[in-house]
Amino acid sequence: MESAQNGSRIRRWLRGVFFLAIYCIVFCMAAVFCIGMVTGGSVVTRVKYELTGNEETWESLALEEGFASSVEEYYYNNLPEELHEAYREIYVHLMRNEDAGDFLTAVSAEAFWQAYYAVLADHPEIFWTDTSAQVEESALTGTVVSYHFDVTVEADERDAMRSELEAAADTCIAQIPSDASDYEKIKAVYEYIIDTTEYDADSTDSQNIQSALLYHTSVCAGYSRAFQYILHRMGLFCTYVTGTIINGGDHGWNMVRITEAEQSEETLAGVPAVAADEEYYYVDVTWGDPVFAGNIGDYDTENTINYNYLCCTGEDLFKTHIPDDSIPLPECTSDAYDYYKLNGYYYESFDWDTVYQALMESVWADETRIVMKFGNEEAYEAAQSALFEQDLLNDAGQYLMRQNGVTTWNYRYHTDDNFYLITIYWS
Repeated sequence: MESAQNGSRIRRWLRGVFFLAIYCIVFCMAAVFCIGMVTGGSVVTRVKYELTGNEETWESLALEEGFASSVEEYYYNNLPEELHEAYREIYVHLMRNEDAGDFLTAVSAEAFWQAYYAVLADHPEIFWTDTSAQVEESALTGTVVSYHFDVTVEADERDAMRSELEAAADTCIAQIPSDASDYEKIKAVYEYIIDTTEYDADSTDSQNIQSALLYHTSVCAGYSRAFQYILHRMGLFCTYVTGTIINGGDHGWNMVRITEAEQSEETLAGVPAVAADEEYYYVDVTWGDPVFAGNIGDYDTENTINYNYLCCTGEDLFKTHIPDDSIPLPECTSDAYDYYKLNGYYYESFDWDTVYQALMESVWADETRIVMKFGNEEAYEAAQSALFEQDLLNDAGQYLMRQNGVTTWNYRYHTDDNFYLITIYWS
């Protein structure tokens, strides 16, 4: 009798456990369903994603699907490591043309924006979206569960535009000698974009490369991204930098890296070792455009490229530009590729006879202008005094009057206090 009672109790206990288990499963499914209703329906997808142990990472998916990046991703490399997966997920969605959907990496909205901005900064070839998007956060976890990119080019039009952009970039590259140095390639692309693009605040798709490369009107973002895009196609390092202009608004420019290989005196097995010397430089293609050179006066500015912002130092650039804190930046201290030094327009100090000879050689060569950059403020001010307050320009003026059969001579000039630069325009 006692044994039968024990068996009955055990059966009742087992039925209780069974119904409790069923209740828990139903409760959990209802909870997940309710959470899904609150968060946009992607929690089930995320739970499944997380339960797999994330063995199939977004990095491996990018490799498997042929989306592996062929460029050095400066922003990715400088992001906190915990944002790498979010960065790569965003990148894969963009490359798949998935303009909206579930977001599976668990990050806050702030972290999502940081990763999204980094992807666009590293990849100017992603030309179909601007910097805006919508995200939905979970009310329970505070993490992003879905996204919607704002696009400017529809998915079915992207392949055709990509081909056009590649062809436009290759047109520029084809004009550069194959044996050109890295600096010469950078300079050629700088000049090409300036020569083929007009600054227009109302240009179409101004934040993307097609504005400069296809429509030939853009703003700073289009100039800088097009410059970055072409250099990437040439295998050169270039990244996008954002910030503000002193007493101005938001602005974008670039940073490049030039590597010089030098033979070391040390040898390995009797063979001189090769040491690589890497230096970073700033480039602002927009401020090299004649529309900005126009600020110096009406002196042939339609054909005047401003080389102040080609491979310049941080010391020079930061007199007018303020980078934001979106990413760490290396020191840019080398002036090895200062345009004026490379072309014989640089004077470390002021010397009357040296400057006089430069003036006369310029007028004898029938040049339209002469540019002189001085190594410091003292030399710069001494040159201004000698040129414009004393008699240093007299002989050049007398020569020009004789050559042109006139009795008067008018010259025009511009001074740049930031770069210690003097430009004289011969009339």
